[in-house]
Amino acid sequence: MSGSSRGNLPVPPDPLHGSADADERLQRWISAVVATPGLTAIKDLGEARRVLLDDSLRGLELVRDLDGPIVDVGSGGGVPGIPLALSLPQREVTLLEANGRKCKFLRQWAPPNAAVLEGRAEEQETDRYGIAVAKALAPPPVAAEWCLPLVRPGGAVVLWAGPSADAERVARVAARLDSELVDSPPGFLVLRKLGPTPKGFPRRTGVARKRPLG
Repeated sequence: MSGSSRGNLPVPPDPLHGSADADERLQRWISAVVATPGLTAIKDLGEARRVLLDDSLRGLELVRDLDGPIVDVGSGGGVPGIPLALSLPQREVTLLEANGRKCKFLRQWAPPNAAVLEGRAEEQETDRYGIAVAKALAPPPVAAEWCLPLVRPGGAVVLWAGPSADAERVARVAARLDSELVDSPPGFLVLRKLGPTPKGFPRRTGVARKRPLG
C-alpha cells in the first residue's frame, strides 16, 4: 500500500529488520490487522490480541517441536504465520495467501524469515514442507485436504480447531491422503503425513469445499 492509501495505519519497522524486539513487532502488526479493512471483523484491539495473536501463539511449542520449513495456508493478515515466524526466527516460513491485496499487507509485515506466496493450496508443489499450519481456514476436513498435500512424508499438519470439530471425519480424510490423526492438544488437530501424496490429490481448485471428503 502506498503512503497515500495507508492513512493512519501503523507503519512497519524497516522492514521488520529494525531493533524493535519481537513483542513490539507483534503489537504493531496486530494493530495494523485491526486497522486495515478486509482482514478481520474484530474492531477491539484487546479482543484481536486474544483471538488472533495469543491464540496463534498457543501453537508455538507444538510447532517448535516439529521439523522443517513451515507453510501458513490461507494466511490472510498473517494468522498464525507472522506470530510463529517472529517467535521462531531461525525457521523458514511461507505465508500462502490467494488474495492479492492481503499479500501486499503480508509483504509489508512479514519478518525476514517469512516469504509471501500468492496462490491457492491446490496449485502448489506437493510434498514440500515440513509443517503446514492453518487457523480459521475452512471446516477441518476441508482444511486437512488442502494442507496435507503440501507436507512431505514424515511431516505434519497443525490445525487450530474448536471443540465441535469432527475429529473422526478429519481422521478419515487423513487416511485418504496417506496420513493419520495423532494425539493432539486441546484446541488442535495434528495430522502426520505417512507417505507421498496419493494420485488424484490435490483435487482441482474449489472441489474440496464443494465436495468435502469424509
